[in-house]
Amino acid sequence: MTGPMIGWVVVAMVLVAAALWPRHGVLARARRGGASRQQERGDNALKHLLQEAQAGRAGSFASLKGTLGLGDQALLRVMEGLRAGGFTASEGGRFRLTPLGEQRARHLVRAHRLLERYLADEARLPLTDVHRVAERLEHRLSEAEADRLSASLGHPERDPHGDPIPWAGEGSEDPGTPITAWQPGQDGRIAHLEDEPTATFRALVALGLQPGQAFHVIDATADALHLHVEDRDVTLPLEHAGNVFAQPLEAAAQETTGLLRLSTLPPGQDGEIVSLSPTCQGFTRRRLLDLGFTPGTRVRPVLETFAGDPRAFRVRGTTIALRRDQSSAVIVRRTTTGTGPIAREAQA
Repeated sequence: MTGPMIGWVVVAMVLVAAALWPRHGVLARARRGGASRQQERGDNALKHLLQEAQAGRAGSFASLKGTLGLGDQALLRVMEGLRAGGFTASEGGRFRLTPLGEQRARHLVRAHRLLERYLADEARLPLTDVHRVAERLEHRLSEAEADRLSASLGHPERDPHGDPIPWAGEGSEDPGTPITAWQPGQDGRIAHLEDEPTATFRALVALGLQPGQAFHVIDATADALHLHVEDRDVTLPLEHAGNVFAQPLEAAAQETTGLLRLSTLPPGQDGEIVSLSPTCQGFTRRRLLDLGFTPGTRVRPVLETFAGDPRAFRVRGTTIALRRDQSSAVIVRRTTTGTGPIAREAQA
């Protein structure tokens, strides 16, 4: 692990511990030695066996060796420890999880995805780094601590890659269909971004793609998909498109005519808030909702600085300043000035 990544791990551990366990828990246990390397290897083996089981396959010595990157003797020690602990059983060279092993594996998946959500939304780590940092921290999180972390985040449903965050003991759901199956003229919603290989994931992040975004397929060529994503056009190279999974756009969200971001609403133009972007999570989402930027509310830009950032908006009888990155998370529809209570409120 590189020097900068080690720094992120340390920072993330401090932030998680400070947020949830000021004197106890993750950071305290880390100072006492944390998870051993052998435990981490065993946990990773359990996750691999769970993944194989969900795909309808039994884990093998070869598949475990390839996933964990261990030699024969080291892998034998790991699997013997799991068998002795009652986590796995083997038959005919194949390995399967016992109920205890499946419980531990599902907890690790849940802990990892909760940590990714925290690291992306609260610790503000780059999206391209949260997976590797969460992998270092997931082994240190107990089931009770995972429950506390989930509660502190408002029980989020998905991690930053779009994978579902299950309740304790729950399984995962279908991440969707590769976006390459979508045809010109079809609408959908990005459900999942595969984070391996790293170079492809970085390219998707650079394009501004995130789970939760609605899209319309404009055209498909031999080299790329041309999409309209939220309020902009995106050219998605086919070499990266296989890592983007999507689901059909729900009927209630298919009317997108006239939608734009609050950051682009002209001064003096009334707008009605339709939603907050699904990519807006964590503290920013909670703050916007607390300030009154909720669906159905009338809003109007009333003041902006010379540089155009921040801008002030009139909402619910109050003037509130938002930075561009905050106002761009609010999706609105232009409206005509009326005489009802909402319009009068916006004009106040």
